Amino acid sequence: MARSRVDIKRFRVPYSGRFSLSAYDPADTAPFETSDGTRKVLAKRVHRLFELGDLLYAQSRWSVLFIFQAMDGAGKDSAIKHVLRGLDPKSTQVYSFKVPSPEELKHDFMWRCLKNLPERGRIGIFNRSYYEEVLVSRVHPKLLEQRQLPACCVTPNIWKERFEDIRAIERYLTRNGTVVRKIFLNVSKAEQRRRFLMRLHNPDKRWKFSLNDINERLRWKEYMAAYEEAMRATSTAEAPWYVVPADNKWFTRLAVAGIAIDTLESLNLRVPTLSHRDVRALNHARRRLRFKSK
Repeated sequence: MARSRVDIKRFRVPYSGRFSLSAYDPADTAPFETSDGTRKVLAKRVHRLFELGDLLYAQSRWSVLFIFQAMDGAGKDSAIKHVLRGLDPKSTQVYSFKVPSPEELKHDFMWRCLKNLPERGRIGIFNRSYYEEVLVSRVHPKLLEQRQLPACCVTPNIWKERFEDIRAIERYLTRNGTVVRKIFLNVSKAEQRRRFLMRLHNPDKRWKFSLNDINERLRWKEYMAAYEEAMRATSTAEAPWYVVPADNKWFTRLAVAGIAIDTLESLNLRVPTLSHRDVRALNHARRRLRFKSK
């Protein structure tokens, strides 16, 4: 392997509005040709991520939010498990958002996510998020009716307005010290089919399969159009989207690790500097510990 780092810049969705998912290859693995030797590379990346997470927690100034979105079978759980499992539990918060509950439907579409934002010094990981509103509800408009919105709020421009709201919230979070990075795991339809069949053939994996997964596959083009428009409208300098190839899980993990490390390194994290008063208190404590009590 000539290089051990993945160039994550090529996965970042441009802010200009010019964006097409067709330009991103789900099977891309450059600069690697095979998975040979990548376990060691990932182990080093995970270790580096642990060091940065420790500094983030110690400094307790920034909070970081990683949002994962994808079609079923793309490997969100796998990527989170293998890349972020090396983080210290005290500095990590993981939330998986399923179908909204009756209580959640009585609130605005961002409520259930915003109340689970990471604290300062912590990394928050959202497995799905408020983006479901402009993805699943976009493909299935009847879901919007469950929110029981006033008629005046359901305008012909509702999706454009949703995008405006999302950009505003993410800008607000950034201005308050929460770094937002959004990751779309880009799996091909053929690879999704292969993974579904593997689940059906493996008794230990069948619980992961739902008949609804087949119905959603029939709307693949609609979902891709919804994802494309959402990313085009909400990828900004402060909260960019990354389209990560997901046909090869080993490469997906390397790319996700690269994005996480790049994000944390951009914060210039340092061990907190103690005040003179704190240093004097520590020196006093050191002297007391060195003194042998009778």
